[in-house]
Amino acid sequence: MIPVCRLADLPAGESVRLDTTPPVAVFNADGELFAVDDTCSHQDASLSEGWLEGCLVECPLHAASFDLRTGRPTCLPARKPVRTHEVHVADGMIHVRLAADVAATGEGSAA
Repeated sequence: MIPVCRLADLPAGESVRLDTTPPVAVFNADGELFAVDDTCSHQDASLSEGWLEGCLVECPLHAASFDLRTGRPTCLPARKPVRTHEVHVADGMIHVRLAADVAATGEGSAA
């Protein structure tokens, strides 16, 4: 598992980007933690720089929106989902476990 940061350092409504391969964004959506591939599936933009509303993140480039629970786009122009990853908290520290196919291949394209 990849250590992210202390839970206290990621307040509700905020995100942090991990420089992994592929880059991963971790979001605190009103106390619920989610991790997705950080790159929008429509065009090369960082979702961690987008706008968070509930469990949805809006891409800062063309306003595509993704459901953080599933990775699925909720509106155009995105058509492909972003990959989701497991998030765990242990002893106040947030950790991410990359999806198995990403960890095994190192590839980050959305399915």
